[in-house]
Amino acid sequence: MNKTFLLRLVLDAIGAGLLLAALAYYWLDNTAHELIGTGLFLLLMVHNVFNRRWYGAIARARAPHRLADVVLTLCLLAAMGVLLITSVMISRTVFSFLQLGGGFSARQVHLFAAYWSLALVSIHIGLRWQRVMHAMRNIFHITGQSALRTAALRLVAAAIAGCGLQSSFVMGVGSKLALQMSLDGWDFEASAPGFFLNWAAIAGLYMFVAHYAMGAAQALQRRTAAAPARPGMEEGA
Repeated sequence: MNKTFLLRLVLDAIGAGLLLAALAYYWLDNTAHELIGTGLFLLLMVHNVFNRRWYGAIARARAPHRLADVVLTLCLLAAMGVLLITSVMISRTVFSFLQLGGGFSARQVHLFAAYWSLALVSIHIGLRWQRVMHAMRNIFHITGQSALRTAALRLVAAAIAGCGLQSSFVMGVGSKLALQMSLDGWDFEASAPGFFLNWAAIAGLYMFVAHYAMGAAQALQRRTAAAPARPGMEEGA
């Protein structure tokens, strides 16, 4: 496997982990939260440098699933941009010297952007899951096809998605993505691991849906391209 691609995968995995960790603000202290966020944005910049050619390919996107990917990626960039701007505005440690004085509204927008960033990152990964699986096959030197292995992996993926659906209600994802105020908070003293497991399952749900939706869209496109044209259409009737 290309070592640069492997490095990219590792850095992307670290970035996703930092995003998940940053959600646990009340488990961390403010300084740790801001340092994690700073590390996340440094990795985001590295990710964009590695994938800079993607921007040049935007204009060539024609297939519906490619266009959907472009729109989702641009939405993710927008969410991350809002997250970065509000991070600087409300910073009390890393960027406190700027004294921008972001208030309550900036904090609410920051939370809103954080939850949407997690959802969009998960979808972003799900749309590229085939590449991740291909990389894993190379890393572990897995060759050939196995119906049993495929069935087992799909069963695990479905189980994670099911847990993610349940966790979505536990964590109130709908209200968080709709910017609705809630006084409910996670009790980290009772179960800190539960917080991360719930959010990881939610991320898995979005990856699952995105991956199989992309697969269905690609299959439909192949069938449409392979279908013979009707005689009347060929004659221009």
